[in-house]
Amino acid sequence: MNQRDDFANLEYSVEEMRQMGDEVLARAIEHIATLASQPACGDLVGDDYCRTLREPAPEDGTALDPLLDRLFDDWIPKSFTTAGSGYLAYIPGGGVYPAALADFIQNTTNRFTGIWRCAPALVQLEANALDWIRDWMTFPATTRGLFTVGGSMATFNAILCARERHLGADIRPGVVYASAQAHHSVAKSAKLAGIMQDRVRQIDVDDQFRMRIDALEAAINADRRAGLKPFLVVSSAGTTNTGAVDPFDTIADLCTDGQLWHHADGAYGGFFYMCPELRPLMRGMDRADSLTLDPHKGLFLPYGTGALLVRDGAVLHDAHAATGEYMPAMPDDCYDPSQHGPDLSRGFPGLRVWLTVKLYGAAKLRAAVAEKRALAVAAAEAIEQLPGVVMDAPPQLSLFGFHIEWPGSTVEEQNVATTELMNRVTARGRVMLTGCTTGGRFLARVCVLSFRTRQADIDTCVEHVAEEAAKVLAAQGAGATN
Repeated sequence: MNQRDDFANLEYSVEEMRQMGDEVLARAIEHIATLASQPACGDLVGDDYCRTLREPAPEDGTALDPLLDRLFDDWIPKSFTTAGSGYLAYIPGGGVYPAALADFIQNTTNRFTGIWRCAPALVQLEANALDWIRDWMTFPATTRGLFTVGGSMATFNAILCARERHLGADIRPGVVYASAQAHHSVAKSAKLAGIMQDRVRQIDVDDQFRMRIDALEAAINADRRAGLKPFLVVSSAGTTNTGAVDPFDTIADLCTDGQLWHHADGAYGGFFYMCPELRPLMRGMDRADSLTLDPHKGLFLPYGTGALLVRDGAVLHDAHAATGEYMPAMPDDCYDPSQHGPDLSRGFPGLRVWLTVKLYGAAKLRAAVAEKRALAVAAAEAIEQLPGVVMDAPPQLSLFGFHIEWPGSTVEEQNVATTELMNRVTARGRVMLTGCTTGGRFLARVCVLSFRTRQADIDTCVEHVAEEAAKVLAAQGAGATN
């Protein structure tokens, strides 16, 4: 081999690969082992710091160690500690260790699973994982599914199925309905599917932030009178703002009677349904025509793991079926990812789910899911008893929202004080909270969904909220009562 050929060689030796793997593994394990001592919210940086990181592609390679130093010592700490037990912000996703092993396996073996024929056994493992989720959600055997990078892409594919089933080529008259608390990805996904914003209706919610059925019926009837074509209702199994669960059974009845597609957004809360004792909280979710799920939330996997179930799998297949002269023929009774989703080139996303379930077992995962709701209910009960705290959104699943107030305070003053409370709790470094604004009121939120969050973390959360709320209220010069 001449010098030029040697320079073009991108292969590492066995010893080099082993050494590099050992270095990365040591850093990763140290990171996990020290999560408890890391701040729940890292030292976030601004635009100026990020501008200093801009650089052209290096002409020559760099050693691994210095890069790991910068990643683990400088850059990763400058972010939310989403893997930590005190991360009670947004919707947590802890990232179980088996999924990391699965990613390493899929990236090193680099198998192509877009087409069944290229890796039949591996695609069958992915199909098995989708069937497990189907069974946990008590969907019928006709169901087909798809792993996606997240809930947004799952929702997009669901809207595409609904559009193909109910609108065909004439999509402009089609109208989508979702609650005013629905995730913003619903409107974005509708737009990607060709349903413009003026055809997406936001339906008012009740005092528990659930979609109002009377308002939904009125909107559908008004659009029909205007010559439009209602075709899709999106319900929520736990909204991002307040964790609200829409009345699935009633929505399913309405959609059946009106011949509309019913899509359930279970990205946050859907996996609570895998626990039989919690299914009454989402009664009727299994009647939906399609269901978005995020294993990177309720199944504790790393971010980038979404899923879609479609009750009539033929609709999902028909929406995506395509072929070419270079494409091999597929057995009719085998699952082919390229014929059920938009991607042809893809890795092996289902391995994350398959390996995690195989190593833990479904019973252990169900126990962990159920524990998160129990912890959230206990936290809400304790926080609601604190002086000055008003519980606006009790935990329907594992998320709740509240604000603080005192005699004579205005909503604006309460919003400022609640924001200060949230920031003060987060600044203490043990737990991280985030908030939302709904109906003009700012709420502090607690969401329990990380597999690492246990009773001690909930005790810390309650303690810090109690202490900081007392300080915020004392600064107002008022002895607040509930």
